[in-house]
Amino acid sequence: MTEMSADNRAHLLSFWLFISAFGIMFAVFSWLQESSVIPPSEELGFWKGVFALLTAIPLYFFVARDMTGGPADE
Repeated sequence: MTEMSADNRAHLLSFWLFISAFGIMFAVFSWLQESSVIPPSEELGFWKGVFALLTAIPLYFFVARDMTGGPADE
């Protein structure tokens, strides 16, 4: 098996952290739906995924990107 370059590893870590941020925000929106804070999925439709994506971006940049060992760590 070949070794992965440091640059490829950093890109893979960035992708993994962003997908994780999306999953966290999707779970938060699911919890808000269960709590009747936001409309149920019948009314909200695909917008829950869009909102999760839009809120995952700041979550990634403010939390995951700057963590120790993360993509922005020098």
